[in-house]
Amino acid sequence: MLYITAILVAVCSYLVGSINTSIILSKAIYGTDIRKSGSGNAGATNMLRTHGTKMAVATLLFDVLKGVLMVALVSILDKFSVNIYENAPASDFERTYLLGSLKYIAGIFVVLGHDFPLYFGFKGGKGVATSLGVMLTLNWKVGLIILALALTIMAITRYVSLGSITAAAVYPFVLFTFMIAGGDELSQCITYLFMAVTLAVILIAKHHSNITKLKNGTENKLFAKKEKTSETKEDSK
Repeated sequence: MLYITAILVAVCSYLVGSINTSIILSKAIYGTDIRKSGSGNAGATNMLRTHGTKMAVATLLFDVLKGVLMVALVSILDKFSVNIYENAPASDFERTYLLGSLKYIAGIFVVLGHDFPLYFGFKGGKGVATSLGVMLTLNWKVGLIILALALTIMAITRYVSLGSITAAAVYPFVLFTFMIAGGDELSQCITYLFMAVTLAVILIAKHHSNITKLKNGTENKLFAKKEKTSETKEDSK
């Protein structure tokens, strides 16, 4: 039964994640698909460069909220599932890796929904804002550290992609440090860290074109004048 619950959590999280804010706002307000403008990425940075600050902030907030909402709701379900399945028949795998860990499944699949939205031809954003929502809800201290790191790198270099990639790569290590310091159980460490590594891999993989541009020195800088920026087909979110 816990397997079924985990599958339902994954499906619901994916469907909620598939509600892509930038695509919906750009179509509703401007009558165009954000993926056909600017860098072609369905994210807050492209909304900033294409439609301005207000639209970028709205996109950012709603994308973060998706991660917060799903993890918060499933965390409540996790508490109920622990009570329900504590004395119920379940396999060792379910008890060790699923019981109390449904929120981590929600975290992974809400980001996958954002990156590969069912409603929009599986072409979405890069999951940075939604991943941040997941991180902050699971452990706000870790989330704030990762956010501060990303913002610092972005402020210094003006590369949104570099800040996002670096923060994603560091996330599992910061989380592991907090786990060791907090004396968390091994089973919880494994499932939580698996989610953290998965989110990091997904985010970095989605930035593959940005990584190439960073190496070649052709990546767009934040707030750079249009005439001094190279045209791109990918952007960071």
